[in-house]
Amino acid sequence: MFNAKSLLDSVIGQVNQATGGKIGAQGADGLGQKAKELWGGQSTLGKGAIAGGLMSILMTKGGRRMLGTGAKVGGAALIGGLAYKAYQDWKDGKAVTAEPGPMALPHPEGTVFLPSDTAQANDLSARLLQAMVAAAKADGHVTADERARIDGQLAALGLEQEASAMIAAELDAPLDPGRIAALARSEEEAAEIYAASLLAVDSEGAAEKGYLAMLAARLKLDPGLVAHLHAKAEALA
Repeated sequence: MFNAKSLLDSVIGQVNQATGGKIGAQGADGLGQKAKELWGGQSTLGKGAIAGGLMSILMTKGGRRMLGTGAKVGGAALIGGLAYKAYQDWKDGKAVTAEPGPMALPHPEGTVFLPSDTAQANDLSARLLQAMVAAAKADGHVTADERARIDGQLAALGLEQEASAMIAAELDAPLDPGRIAALARSEEEAAEIYAASLLAVDSEGAAEKGYLAMLAARLKLDPGLVAHLHAKAEALA
């Protein structure tokens, strides 16, 4: 399998580092250029990470704003930490309250939200990436022109073939929250898949809101847990 965790880390951490937290100001073209500029001096692992800048093209305006302003760690740790915090607060019966941002997240390493086993962490990261690409299509903004630009970025950045194939396959697949929900193997993973999807979109957009509602239903998430996930995501911004 391709290095999914490295790619997922880049979706948030490396994109934020490369743009100084100002993703919205640079736009998709600026991100692509920045990624290419950084590409040459990186190790193989670093290249796998920077390639995740491509994912920002898929994210809606709201998603890019959140990831650009709130993220200071790699994607796997941030998504896992957010889901872990929301899940624990929900389990403990805590009230859903607005939290001042930026919120400090717990370290999820060694938990089901970010397994310490490399193979398990990579497998989970691949499924989270798949969920993010699917969510990014929810508003229908990946037009033929956008798809051509994405394909061009895939070729220019030299992603691992398996990674490129996964992204392309998900872009081509019909939007189906039930199929994405089936990626979850536990209640904790269901929360994490929802968190990853939430971070990729503008949750206030009509189409995205509808998709998230259907995804939560297919994942069989308790409404209270969903509310905690949204509150924690908002505190990242």
